[in-house]
Amino acid sequence: MESTRTILSSELKFPCFKGLHCRDLNEVASKSFLRVKKDNVQVSKHQAGKSFVSSLLVPAQSEGLSKGKKQLEVANGNEIVRTLLIDNYDSYTYNVYQELSIVNGVPPVVVYNDDLTWEEVCHYLYEEKAFDNVVISPGPGTPSRPEDIGICLRLLRECKDIPILGVCLGYEALGHVHGAEIVHAPEPIHGRLSELEHNGCSLFDDIPSGPNSGFKVVRYHSLVIDAKTLSKELVPIAWTSSSDALSYLEIQKSGESPDAYESQMGQKHGNSSPSRHSEKIQNGKILMGIMHCTRPHYGVQFHPESIGTAYGRKIFKNFREITQDYWLRKILFSNERRVNDLFSIMQEPRSSRLFKELLGHRRLVHNAGERRSSGFPSLLNLSLPSSDVKFLNLEWRKFIGLAGQVGGSRNIFCELFGGNNAEYTFWLDSASTERGRFSFMGAKGGSLWKQFTFRLSHKSDTASEGGGHLSIEDSQGSITNTFLEGGFLDFLNKELLSIRYDKRDYEGLPFAFHGGYVGYLGYDLKVECGAAFNRHKSKTPDACFFFADNIVVIDHHYDDVYILSLQEGSTATPAWLDETEKRLLGLKASDTNKSEVAMSLTATLSPSEAGFLADKSKEQYMKDVKQCLQFIKDGESYELCLTSQLRKRIGEMDLLGFYLHLRDKNPAPFAAWLNFPKEKLCICSSSPERFLKLDENGMLEAKPIKGTVPRGSAKEADEQLKQKLQCSEKDQAENLMIVDLLRNDLGRVCEVGSVHVPLLMDVESYTTVHTMVSTIRGKKDSTMSPVDCVRAAFPGGSMTGAPKLRSMELLDSIESSSRGIYSGSIGFFSYNQTFDLNIVIRTVVIHEGEASVGAGGAIIALSDPAGEHEEMILKTRAPVNAVASYQKGAASNEKSSDSELQSEE
Repeated sequence: MESTRTILSSELKFPCFKGLHCRDLNEVASKSFLRVKKDNVQVSKHQAGKSFVSSLLVPAQSEGLSKGKKQLEVANGNEIVRTLLIDNYDSYTYNVYQELSIVNGVPPVVVYNDDLTWEEVCHYLYEEKAFDNVVISPGPGTPSRPEDIGICLRLLRECKDIPILGVCLGYEALGHVHGAEIVHAPEPIHGRLSELEHNGCSLFDDIPSGPNSGFKVVRYHSLVIDAKTLSKELVPIAWTSSSDALSYLEIQKSGESPDAYESQMGQKHGNSSPSRHSEKIQNGKILMGIMHCTRPHYGVQFHPESIGTAYGRKIFKNFREITQDYWLRKILFSNERRVNDLFSIMQEPRSSRLFKELLGHRRLVHNAGERRSSGFPSLLNLSLPSSDVKFLNLEWRKFIGLAGQVGGSRNIFCELFGGNNAEYTFWLDSASTERGRFSFMGAKGGSLWKQFTFRLSHKSDTASEGGGHLSIEDSQGSITNTFLEGGFLDFLNKELLSIRYDKRDYEGLPFAFHGGYVGYLGYDLKVECGAAFNRHKSKTPDACFFFADNIVVIDHHYDDVYILSLQEGSTATPAWLDETEKRLLGLKASDTNKSEVAMSLTATLSPSEAGFLADKSKEQYMKDVKQCLQFIKDGESYELCLTSQLRKRIGEMDLLGFYLHLRDKNPAPFAAWLNFPKEKLCICSSSPERFLKLDENGMLEAKPIKGTVPRGSAKEADEQLKQKLQCSEKDQAENLMIVDLLRNDLGRVCEVGSVHVPLLMDVESYTTVHTMVSTIRGKKDSTMSPVDCVRAAFPGGSMTGAPKLRSMELLDSIESSSRGIYSGSIGFFSYNQTFDLNIVIRTVVIHEGEASVGAGGAIIALSDPAGEHEEMILKTRAPVNAVASYQKGAASNEKSSDSELQSEE
């Protein structure tokens, strides 16, 4: 029997119940506590007269469970529990999904809070008996606003006999349903932690309580339940130990590691808005958990799924056990059903009929050309590739140690591709070679070469009606135009799936790009990844890619050079290989003076001193920060990544010469050069940030940056600034929020239990700044394509904030222009299903004679408007000063040349 303690009626334990449960009923239950198994399901969303696709993602269970067998450590053998997970359009829902998949033994079914009608919910819960419990996710907004909470209130009000766990917004909804007031917290807390005390109820079984107990949790909320307004039906079960919130690394220094963090693999530390504040309860303690006194309904204000929460998985395990105990008690002591009925329930073939009615009147999967207008679109692979299947052959050669002999990647690019103003060229440039190993470069010329230019359709001032215009230019200059109703990412997905290849062609190559698509995805492609609309239209194309069939690769670790050539269905040796080999071997190290100019500018200029004009004044930017802070205070977002643009007319300028200057001044591991002359577009990027990478082993990796400070002028001052960043509570909170967001995004497309954080809040140093970087990895689910992975995470969370969908809407309402290429991604999609993409920051976009530089920062509850403006300006320093110094140096050279000519005359 359990040890003696106070027991509430809703969690009554019968004598020797656990022993009976483990021995006698397992034989009857046939290894499952699932009321009824169900098939994988996708439901579509109807809103405002349009069809929408829900974010439901249920990987193939037999395959996913076998792959994640080691992670699925389910108690009591093979028992499984089926959960209906209601997604309140949050960016942490799939962290909950991953935890429930591991704990329950089977993935939950995820639906948005407005996917199902009430009649459908009742049908699946009570007639089909498809689910054992319900979990209500976090989310933006307030439960008093119907559009924020959807069907969740009615679930909590009327499903008295279904176990329900609400997290954050779900917790607040439980309080709201039973008359509690939802009010502003004394202080908004996002990405920070608190120690908790609890009353020992079943949800907190075997979890310590109180100060210094090790039970610390991550909080993301601006609203709270006013404890004074709790009805008699609701029982407080958890509260903060004090009013103080801590940063993540403060906890690490105390020697107490949250189990959610320890469970990751191989890590190192590195309208109806609330109107008044809640009174602090018990000397500053804030209510953090409640339960209903007679129903199996629980709620927690904190986020058990966060990487920083201690005992988070244990809470989900306890809820699973609460669910199992509840249904066993109901069977044992209810007149409605005999014990032996359980076996027949388990054997009913309802799984094949589940959601049958729903499927009858809703479309499961959109056809390739259908519009996905709101919520994350389907991530399942598109239907089989078109009949236009291409079989590509790859040939390559390696030259050991050649790069160092011929002047390095700079000289190789300039000599091979720098002629004719380097038109139609690309260079994915690991200019910071201590962090980046490979550089890839190429140009127009091969028979398979093409340029793809895509512009979104804008049929109204406020919303995109879907799809866009694609222009394709081939190597002979022939251009075809078409309208893509399904959008660019659908097109790219089908293109990649149509390629066939022999893996033996690239055996022995140490890098992931072997030819394929090189270019960028603009920020506005967010409408193909879940965002409802774009308020602003980009002046630049929304996506632009080359299909590169001939490429040169430099291995910076060994100075090796590779040349690769793709052909379609041919076995003849490509002539390009012979020609390029001859040119490479003829290069000399002294050929490195391409576009050198005398640089006399040493002082750091402000953007205005450098001739750049900001889209918004300092006063307006600070006003926008205050607007973001109000949104955060009202619970609309946890973090908003506010940005602005600086612009300057530059006239005629040697663009390649400028890029070479930029890479010298501010080398970066994810730098890039792209030149699209017909678009009058050139991109010069010195980005330090990886968005997302998929390697040949199916491993996904994201490396978000959150937290930036300037370098010091002296060694001691520089080290102090670095330590200041490492210890900054604000920057740690920003970083933690984005880490949890990227864990969510990867969790949508990765195998259960595979998402992990090998490096958390590490500080990296660059020429002008120190940055706080984390690394998130996961094993791609085999049912997901490379484009599915990008769609799940684009735009990068470090450029949006969280929850992503609501945050992007709010940012669109504040920012005065399209971000265009800034905040998007540059990189490659290899023909053999790998990719590597950066985040477009620290980048100069030159379009139609104008240079633009985007910059911004994450606004959180701890933000100071003046400080945020200062940080935004700091991030423009390197690209803005590179433009100014290059122009001044070029002008000085031109003046010197003119003087020499006059002297000669």
